[in-house]
Amino acid sequence: MKQLIQQVQENVIRAKNFYQEFRLYDLASYSINYLTPKDTYEKEEHLAYGLKARNRLDLYRTKNPKKQRPLIIFVHGGSWQHGNKRDYLFIGESFAREGFDVAVINYQLAPENIFPAFIDDLSQAIHYLNQNQKKLNISTENIILMGHSAGAFNVMSVVYSAKSQPFKYTDNIKAIVGLAGPYHFDYKDDPLSEHAFDQHIPYQQVMPYYFVNPNKIKHYLLMAENDQLVGNHNSFDLDKALREKGNHSHVMVIPKTGHITIVATLASFVSHYFKTKRTILHFLEEALED
Repeated sequence: MKQLIQQVQENVIRAKNFYQEFRLYDLASYSINYLTPKDTYEKEEHLAYGLKARNRLDLYRTKNPKKQRPLIIFVHGGSWQHGNKRDYLFIGESFAREGFDVAVINYQLAPENIFPAFIDDLSQAIHYLNQNQKKLNISTENIILMGHSAGAFNVMSVVYSAKSQPFKYTDNIKAIVGLAGPYHFDYKDDPLSEHAFDQHIPYQQVMPYYFVNPNKIKHYLLMAENDQLVGNHNSFDLDKALREKGNHSHVMVIPKTGHITIVATLASFVSHYFKTKRTILHFLEEALED
């Protein structure tokens, strides 16, 4: 009983830390976006990739595309319960500046929608971008999936899930970049995620860790040095599972970052003070060379 009480107290503390960090990030994101340059991209807003209200994405077209015309699809975090694409203009700008087209998506949120709704949304967004690439003046031949926190879970799960049919666009995906992602954890009675998953379904039937299959995708798992919310075992466990299947995987700890700042440090006007962006650019150069 004492151990159970201690576990509950620890979970409550984690929940408080999580919401405090994200509330601070909500306040900071406005300032980050305000200070972000607006001259490196052309933007199309609120493109509907599905029929639901949050089936929308913002597209940042680079003014100086790389020869491979790579497309980054970015998925935000927020414990599957909050977050908005408008908060991540700085992501679109930061990578458009480097020659990438960037799609930043919204998806359906808990508690009104639970797993796998947000994974299905991502799959639908990828399908929309592929079907409309000529009209949107983009290419989906070299897709990079990138997600932070819950979004990192989403980008892994769209490829590695319990569905009997393999993901249709696996061959188009050159790399998956996960920032502080939860890929292997028990969500039962977890205050951060219990409302996003069916509590009657064991996590072993949900986590991407259990559904890794062999493919040619490059996997880059970035962890924050000072992450107090998502345990590093998530990335190390997934890295092991990927390697056991013969897949590429690279784990990296980003110094001087926490669970939220690992994504905030991608903003172009602060990125040179941290290793986050240049590490990702190095990895993507590697992925696009193959």
